[in-house]
Amino acid sequence: MAIAQITPPQAHQTLSQDAAVVYLDVRTEAEFQAGHPERAVNIPVVFFDQAAGRPVPNPHFLAVVEAAIPKEATVVVGCQAGGRSQRAAEIMQQAGYTQVSNMMGGFGGGQDQQGQAIAGWQEAGLPVNADNGDGVSYASLAEKAGVGG
Repeated sequence: MAIAQITPPQAHQTLSQDAAVVYLDVRTEAEFQAGHPERAVNIPVVFFDQAAGRPVPNPHFLAVVEAAIPKEATVVVGCQAGGRSQRAAEIMQQAGYTQVSNMMGGFGGGQDQQGQAIAGWQEAGLPVNADNGDGVSYASLAEKAGVGG
């Protein structure tokens, strides 16, 4: 089944209409700490390996997601431009999440499947937050899931 694709304004509307909707930010911890959509929780799908100079999969991604987000929840998955969030949404769908959508354009802007530019969350002037506390940060969610960081 294809992952639903939504724009940042559509994601914001969905989040505004239902307090139970989860915004899952799959960017790195540093990207998240610099600013993220309001109500976002951070579970990186990849980490950037400084030594290798490339991203490596987060081996605990699904375990932390499953500990933090019920499978029946409506989840909007976002990243910086839309690529990592698409992959994360696919992983979640394969694990049994059924109400998952990918936010095209991500936080910083990107392109849709036809190559058309999509303004990101920040560019669209949507609410940005820098909260990185308990229940929001990856470190706190990973600890609750029993996998460390």
